Amino acid sequence: MSAAETLTVAPVGGPTLPQERKLATAIPGPKSAELLARKSAAVAAGVGHTAPVHTIAAGGGVIVDADGNSLIDLGSGIAVTSVGNSHPKVVAAVQEQVAQFTHTCFMVSPYESYVAVAEALNRVTPGDHEKKSALFNSGAEAVENAIKIARKFTKKQAVVAFDHGYHGRTNLTMALTAKAMPYKSGFGPFASEIYRAPLSYPFRDGLSGADAAKKAISVIEKQVGADNLAAIIIEPIQGEGGFIVPADGFLPALVEWARANDVVFIADEIQTGFARTGEMFASDVFGIVPDLITTAKGIAGGLPLAAVTGRSEIMDASHAGGLGGTYGGNPVACAAALASIDVFENDGLIERAREIGAILTSRLTDIQARDARIGEVRGHGAMIAAEFVDPETNEPDAALTAAVAKACIAQGVVVLTCGTYGNVIRFLPPLSIPDALLHEGLDVVAAALDAA
Repeated sequence: MSAAETLTVAPVGGPTLPQERKLATAIPGPKSAELLARKSAAVAAGVGHTAPVHTIAAGGGVIVDADGNSLIDLGSGIAVTSVGNSHPKVVAAVQEQVAQFTHTCFMVSPYESYVAVAEALNRVTPGDHEKKSALFNSGAEAVENAIKIARKFTKKQAVVAFDHGYHGRTNLTMALTAKAMPYKSGFGPFASEIYRAPLSYPFRDGLSGADAAKKAISVIEKQVGADNLAAIIIEPIQGEGGFIVPADGFLPALVEWARANDVVFIADEIQTGFARTGEMFASDVFGIVPDLITTAKGIAGGLPLAAVTGRSEIMDASHAGGLGGTYGGNPVACAAALASIDVFENDGLIERAREIGAILTSRLTDIQARDARIGEVRGHGAMIAAEFVDPETNEPDAALTAAVAKACIAQGVVVLTCGTYGNVIRFLPPLSIPDALLHEGLDVVAAALDAA
C-alpha cells in the first residue's frame, strides 16, 4: 500500500485514522495483556472475547489498540458498526442530543426522536402496508417482544424456529436458538411451546427451495399444527448459524403458508438488516414481506437500540403498557439511529455493500478454486462466509477454522467464526472499509489458510 493509500480515510466516514494494518508489537502487546489480566480478575468468566486487544480507537476499516497496533476490521463488532465507527454524522447527532437530555423514559414523557425513528422504520422496512414500530434495547429484547405481540394477536402460543437459527441469550431467545454451546448449555429449563423445523441448507441438504419448504411445512403441520401456531421466526440468512443462504423459493413458500394459516411470519433481520446484504433488508433479497421484522445491531451506529416493526393491526394487538421498557428508545440512541439511517439511505452504502460483496466473493472463490478445504463460499453483499471442510468427506472442520481465525488475528486481521459446527468464517467488514485494506485482509486470510 502506498503512503497516500495508507492515509486515506474511507469515503463514507469515520475518524481520521491511518487506514493501514500495522503490527507494532505481537498481539497481544503488553498494554493489551495488562487489560486482559484486569478483565480476568474483574469480569465474569462467561464474557469471552475474540481479539486479545485493548481498543482505543476505530474507524474506516481499522481497530487501533493501546500498543499501537492497527488491525483490519472484518467483523464490525458483529455487524454493528456498518456505517463505520464514530461516523461524523452519528457523532454530531449524539453530541447534540447529549447536550439536550440523555433520558426521560419515553413511557413517562415522550420525545420526537423516538417517533421519528419509528416513522423511518415504518418507511424503510419491506412492504407498503400500514406499519407501526416499538423500540427496545437489544436484538434479544426485540425478538422476545415480537413473540409477545404475535401471541397476543393470534391468541395462540406455539412458535416455530429453525435449525441453525440464533435469536439471543435470554431465556425465551435461548429456546429459539438452535446451538447448545456456548449459548444454551446448562442454562435451562427454557420457555415452553417452542418447536424447531428444518432449514434450507443447500450445501448440505441438496434440496430445492420448494422441496425444503415442503419438508419444513410437513414437520410444522405434523408436530405443531397451524391451529396452535402463533408465529414462525427465521433469519432470512442465518447469522451465527453459518451465514446459510436458503435455496430460492424456500422463504416465499413459508410466507405463503403462514398467510394462509393465520400464522405471523417474523423476519429476524438483526444481523442482516441495514444495507448489510446489498439491500436495505435481506427480505428484499428474497422478495418477501414479513408481518413483523426485528432489527438491532447496525441500526444506530454502535449505540444500543432495537425495534419491532410490523403490520399495524398486529403491532396494535397489545394493551397499553404491554410493550416498553425503561431504556427502550433512549433519546441518544434514537439520535444515532436517525443519523445512521440517513447515511444508509443517502451516502451510497447499499451500493457499497454490493461492491464489498463482489470483492469478497471473487477473492474467496479464487482461494476455494485452489484449496478444497473451502467447501462453499456464500452470502449476499457485505455478508459473506467461507465454510471449511475435510475435502475427503465434506465433514465440517472446526479445528482448521479456529486455526485460520487465530492466525489472522495474530497478523492483525479481526475475523469472526460461526456456524453450528464451528467451521465457518464470516466476513462482516464495515461498509466504510477501503478496497485496498479489504484486499490486504483477504491476503492475510489466504496466507493463514496456506499455513494451517
